[in-house]
Amino acid sequence: MEIVIVGTPEFTLGFQLAGISTLYNPEDDEAMASTLRGLLNNKNVGVVVIDSATQAALPERLRERLSTSVSPTVLGIGTEEDTTLRDTIRKAIGVDLWK
Repeated sequence: MEIVIVGTPEFTLGFQLAGISTLYNPEDDEAMASTLRGLLNNKNVGVVVIDSATQAALPERLRERLSTSVSPTVLGIGTEEDTTLRDTIRKAIGVDLWK
C-alpha cells in the first residue's frame, strides 16, 4: 500500500525530501476534489496526507467521505490547530482525552 501526499508544491516538498514519491499538486479546488475522489477509489493507496487548510476548503460531502474513509486513511495535517482528530476520538470512545 502506498502513502500519497496531496497539496501545494510547498506542502509536498518536505515529504518528497523524506523519500515519498507519490505526490499530487492539483492546480485548483476542482482538480483537488477530483484527485481526492480518484485516490479514495484506488485500492493501492493506504494513506493519503493532505493539508488541513486545503481539506477544510473542500465541499462538505467530500470532506465527510474523507473523514470516514478507512482504506485509504486520510490524514489532514497543518500548522493551524485542528480539532478533527479530537472530535473523532471523542465520538468513538465517548471521552474527550484532551481535558
